[in-house]
This record gives sequence, C-alpha cells and structure tokens, in this order.
Amino acid sequence: MIKEKVVTTIQELIAAIENDHGEYKGSIWYRGHSDKEWSLTPGYLRLTKYISETTLMRSFKQSAVMLIEKDPKNSFDWLFLMQHHGVPTRLLDWTESPLVALYFALCHHENHADKDAAVWSLRPSDLNKNANIIDPKEEFFIPSFEDEELENYKVETLASNPRLKQLPVASIATRNNSRIQAQLGVFTIHHLDPRAIEEIGDHSHVIKYIIPSDRREIIYKQLGLLGFSKFTMFPELSSIGENIKKGCL
Repeated sequence: MIKEKVVTTIQELIAAIENDHGEYKGSIWYRGHSDKEWSLTPGYLRLTKYISETTLMRSFKQSAVMLIEKDPKNSFDWLFLMQHHGVPTRLLDWTESPLVALYFALCHHENHADKDAAVWSLRPSDLNKNANIIDPKEEFFIPSFEDEELENYKVETLASNPRLKQLPVASIATRNNSRIQAQLGVFTIHHLDPRAIEEIGDHSHVIKYIIPSDRREIIYKQLGLLGFSKFTMFPELSSIGENIKKGCL
C-alpha cells in the first residue's frame, strides 16, 4: 500500500519529509502533480494512439536539426531534448528539491482549483534495486545515462527487442541546459514495462504528500515570497515577459 500524508503548509511538508526520510542516507527525489490522482507514468506510455518511439524521434529530428546549435551525441540526448520541448517520451522529470516539486504541483492552481495536488518523494536507489541495479560497494548507487546499466533503455535497443520488458530505473543526466540546472533536474526512464513507478515492488520507494485544494493558492503565493517563480524555474526570455505581464494586470 502506498504511503500518503496530507500537508496543509510548506512547514508541514518539510516536517513530514524530515520525519519520513531524516535518517535515510541516500538521495531523495521529488515530483509535483497538479492532480493527486495522476500516476507516475511518462507521457509516451500515456498515449492513447500508438505511434512508435522511433517515429516520434524521427519526426522531431526532421525539423529540429536546423534549429539547434549542437547535434545531440546519442539517442538519450535526443530524448532529453524532446522531453524539454514537450514531446512524449519514456522520461519522467524529478527534482532534488521538494520546494521545486511543490511549485510544479501548484503553479497551475487556477486550472485545477477543485483538485487536490500532490508531491511525490522517491528513493531512487531503492527503486533501482527492483531492477537489480545494485553496487555492493556503494549502497546508494544511481547510474548515469552513460553507464552500461542503461544500455537496454536506448531507443534503438528497445526497437530491436520489443519482447524484453524491464522495470523503470532512476538515472542521473548531465545538466547541460539552464532549465535542468534551475530545477535541479534528475530523471527516471521506463523500459517497455508500462507499470507506474508507484506500482513497482512493495511501494516503499515512494510517498505521496497531498495538498488539499483549498490550500493550493495560499501555498503557491507563499512560494512566490520565497523566490519561486516562472523565471527561476524557466530562466528564459519568455519567462521574463510573463512575469512582467502579470505585474501589469
């Protein structure tokens, strides 16, 4: 059974995380959802109409090549770029900051006014143990996308062996753009097993912190006082314009 807790303030969220993970020595990752009912399933596996991942990547490359300054070096880099620009992939974005996750859970509060939001916490190395990614010398080992443990998760590898279904894993990627750095971004990646991350194993690697709908706007405004804004999360010119526009309304 998935562990859930209701939190009504920023302080309660931090206290709950400290209570749940205070003695844990490994990394903790976080993800915010505007609706508590949403599962930890990446966009590609939520598609209602089948289209191969190879086709999606080919279509993206066709128009993206002339717009990027440096060609991605491998299929993972293309996946990161696709994820960055809203194309459904097998990646799920996570952050090392619970307040960043809280921001993303609440930033569209006006569109989900009657929905409870959620911040998920994840113990990435515990998730990976379900996929038999274990280093006897390093208790809380997390592979990078360059490591051999991720070889079977490449687009071209999956396309060549569609019958092999492995579990999702947590992995570290190079923070090679300002957005990932600002958000302290990290990733999980699914293989062909469609189960959501919270459905894997005994569920002990995740906890869901629920923010009641009537607290969404209040906590969102408090995050603004702490310096969390569209620009700090997306340090791009369009974010500056949006912030200025809000100040004029």
